Amino acid sequence: MVKIREAAPADATLIVDLAQQTWWPTYSEILSDEQITYMLQTIYNPAKIEQQIATGEQHYLILEEDSQPVGFAAYSPREENPEIYKLHKLYCLPQTQGKGYGKLLINTVAEKVRQAGKHILELNVNRYNKALNFYEKMGFIIAYEEDIAIGPYWMNDFVMRKELSV
Repeated sequence: MVKIREAAPADATLIVDLAQQTWWPTYSEILSDEQITYMLQTIYNPAKIEQQIATGEQHYLILEEDSQPVGFAAYSPREENPEIYKLHKLYCLPQTQGKGYGKLLINTVAEKVRQAGKHILELNVNRYNKALNFYEKMGFIIAYEEDIAIGPYWMNDFVMRKELSV
């Protein structure tokens, strides 16, 4: 049985563990080991995630298969334009890919955005990430390119956008 639940601050360590298990297979072909390590330490700091959840800075969803966490997503309104929501994170364990869990998480986030009365969902994806095709199949289109500095490294991304139906 598959279910999606809202994450609580106590789930921060669980989210970090899922990130560790998904980032290496996702990015090892396109980023250096040093960059992956740095970004995991920077983005997936348990105290930072706990604070994001507790303050509502980002809303996290956890997907469970047979009561075992196997994926997560995080989203929020964009600071510079609250009419647009951003999907910050979407990861499923490698052994669950192909089961439709990513689609289920995106559709759940899209529904939450619609419930908030908004109709645009954006995400950043590394320009060389294989997930680009998945996002296109989910109805996202490339809006523009963006290079973001994180410490001494760069994220070379496409910003993709999806208009959500009312």
